[in-house]
Amino acid sequence: MFQQKIVVEKEVLSANLYITALGIYEAELNSEKVGDQVFAPGYTYYPRDLFYQSYTVTDQIHRGENTLKVYLGQGWYSGRFTHENKTQIYGDQSAVSWILEIEYVDHEIETFKSIQGVTELRSPYQYAGFYDGEIFDADVAEKDEVIGKASNFEGKVPDHLSETISKVILQETMPVKEIIRTEQATILDFGQNFAGIVEIDPNLLPENAIVKLRHGEILLDGATLYTDNLRAAKAEIIYQRGSASKLYRPRFTYMGFRYVELSGVDYVEGLIQAKALYNDMERTGKFSCDNKLVERLYENQLWGQKSNYVEVPTDCPQRDERMGYTGDGQAYAWTGSYNFDTERFFEKFLKDIRYSQMDNSEGYVAPTVPASGPAGVGFLSMLGWGNAVTIIPDMLYWQYGSLDHLIRQYDSIKKFVELEIRQMGENHLWLGANLGDWLMPGKDIQWMAMNNGPVSNSFIVNDLTILSKLAGKLRKPEDEKRYTEQLEKTRNAYIEKYISCDGVVEGDYQGAYIMALRYVLPKGDLYEKVMANFIKDVEKNGLNTGFFATEFLLPLLIESGRTKLAFDTLLDEACPGWMYQVLNGATTIWERWDALKEDGTVNDTKVGDAGNMVSFNHYAFGSVGEFYYQYILGIKPLLPGYKKIQLKPYTDPRLGKVTGSFAARTGTIKSAWEYQGNQITFSFETPVAAVIELPDGSKHEVEKGIHIYQIENN
Repeated sequence: MFQQKIVVEKEVLSANLYITALGIYEAELNSEKVGDQVFAPGYTYYPRDLFYQSYTVTDQIHRGENTLKVYLGQGWYSGRFTHENKTQIYGDQSAVSWILEIEYVDHEIETFKSIQGVTELRSPYQYAGFYDGEIFDADVAEKDEVIGKASNFEGKVPDHLSETISKVILQETMPVKEIIRTEQATILDFGQNFAGIVEIDPNLLPENAIVKLRHGEILLDGATLYTDNLRAAKAEIIYQRGSASKLYRPRFTYMGFRYVELSGVDYVEGLIQAKALYNDMERTGKFSCDNKLVERLYENQLWGQKSNYVEVPTDCPQRDERMGYTGDGQAYAWTGSYNFDTERFFEKFLKDIRYSQMDNSEGYVAPTVPASGPAGVGFLSMLGWGNAVTIIPDMLYWQYGSLDHLIRQYDSIKKFVELEIRQMGENHLWLGANLGDWLMPGKDIQWMAMNNGPVSNSFIVNDLTILSKLAGKLRKPEDEKRYTEQLEKTRNAYIEKYISCDGVVEGDYQGAYIMALRYVLPKGDLYEKVMANFIKDVEKNGLNTGFFATEFLLPLLIESGRTKLAFDTLLDEACPGWMYQVLNGATTIWERWDALKEDGTVNDTKVGDAGNMVSFNHYAFGSVGEFYYQYILGIKPLLPGYKKIQLKPYTDPRLGKVTGSFAARTGTIKSAWEYQGNQITFSFETPVAAVIELPDGSKHEVEKGIHIYQIENN
């Protein structure tokens, strides 16, 4: 905790603070927080890249003596992080640097730098970290006890310094919904699983009270906090009041939770308040319908995004992980880009990929980004994860209309695809162990590792498709020729190795069929045979997909003409299935389809050294949100950035009345439909030219405006 006295002797015209850190900082000017960003300067690939912040603080500076305080934590830089619980991943010592620039009314400019007269104060934190939480002594915080002078940082500073692209901020206030009192503690139920922090009002505490808060996602037997799935994360707050009166809010941690266990004091109304936190993004998509289970599933995937768009697309917000998984990120990217404007969020993540890739041997894109350091491919290819390098910028092009992301990422994509080509060799396929369609039901990791080929290699085909087309757009004829030729070789090798002449895909599981149909096979006889086998599997087994194939399950059923089967699958209340989660009290998407088993117990399956692997807030299966927008509402771009729009909804009477919208770059698109007796009424609003296609086969080319149709309900 650092302090600098700022003496202002003249009237101030403007004041700006420029600040960064290796670690996490929070600045206060005259006891008021500077800015609204939390976990500043943000998580980047520190060996090469660092953000800084620029704050206008004119209103916080006054004539006379001012006090600048800066709290510094280890954060991702040197604190405990990753599921391996490493410390000092990027450096062994955190550091902070700032410049306060004041312009007076006479236009004289004075600067105060962090190398000038900064003292170190006794820290009120005994501990502060993402996984374990905080131990905070409020009495110490109020005393400002000087323990020495700040020392200069002598370590390496990243070469690239730029202003923040996308920041995490505090969002919704989450009120306590239910209070459960037990002999040992009080359980507070916030009614919603989310990522956030809990604030404590010390004015409602006895003097010198010590409060302990433990966080969890579910309760056992209605009154016991379940924490086994946190693994090595304590996820707790210990707060000692002293005589403090200032609201306590964690600065250096956040939790994934629905329930908080309070001990040490009795709960009184107003003592505890929670706030959600996630990246600052504009809400762009909305959906509602009369079927409350379908609507709840929509809300669940939305809260999954909120909980996991924290600096990077994380896997889960509660346990000792919270890492930037590329696979989870790409699988959910389309859905997320409908819910919120994610362009800046992913612009930042793609930059993390580029910088991390520089230190990964052979041009590899790691399964987690920012990478924890130089690395190679390793035993598992992790195809499906690193392919975010092509899938995400291509999605951004279609959703937001800018080719810039693909252009910026071109060399990165090319580097990764060249790695794939080398790994494939003369086979034109990358053969070897991988996780395949991760966490598909009924198959363990060992089985999938040996049967992953149709899923893993489909991503290579998609990479080559995207890159060859991009090379053509960018007028790179040599690259276009190389990658088009390789695409044909790999596609042909895929078909020869994995698909029989009667359309059976090797392994005979849904993920294999889906990924072959989505990324590999051109329309034609073999495509239809594979589709027929896929449909038979769904009719027999219902939903049976993992992280990657789930995104395309319902869309492929729709596109095959099996609309009712698609909605039957969506609405299926058995396990595995989305409605099974909803009916079992889920308020976010689960990591495993059977995170809660049918007997009500937790599926606490262990995976290697990582231990218990079950999260109740893990958004990959929330990719069903894409189906809501593109098929139930029918909103798709016909041209990049929605310069021309397709409105092609698919209906089912079990949903009742449906309404929704998406705020595209060209304007807000609205879609609604409702069954009324023997008719279905449709209402659309489009900001630009659109093609409207209705379930009766009719097609309407329309201009900007509101368009209403009625068709017979057959």
